[in-house]
Amino acid sequence: MSQQDFDLVDAIQIAMEAEQKAAAFYADAAHKTANPMGQSLFEQLAEFERYHYQKLADLTKSLQDKGAFFGYEGRVLISPPHEIKSAEEPNKMSMIKIINLAIDTEREAENRYVALAKQTVDPDGRAMFNKLAQEEHNHYRVLGDVYWNLNNRGTWNWSP
Repeated sequence: MSQQDFDLVDAIQIAMEAEQKAAAFYADAAHKTANPMGQSLFEQLAEFERYHYQKLADLTKSLQDKGAFFGYEGRVLISPPHEIKSAEEPNKMSMIKIINLAIDTEREAENRYVALAKQTVDPDGRAMFNKLAQEEHNHYRVLGDVYWNLNNRGTWNWSP
């Protein structure tokens, strides 16, 4: 493994730690809202971040064992239950603060993966990091929609 590969593995380890923190943050947020739509979104985001963590762990092992990247298929958020179009949030202000933190977290993650993609010469590696960046950008967009709806309407409403 070259020095550049070691630097990349170090950067991936930092990303893994951030994914673990994000998963814990979203799991905690799911417990802080009594709203089923909010719980669903935060639980899905927590699961997404755990998935990212696992894929990054698999990548680290592959880089260490084989010196190779692998293809990353990506994932999408699941829509909220269709029977719930929107729902009141009794803790609107605390949820808005949580969502603001989540938006910042997703933007940082997107930027981190964009930087890793630029640092990576391997086409599979670049594609993986770009896909991860796109997924984080989608989380950012969904959270922005939720923020707007809670702030302006006082209701949960989102779509993937």
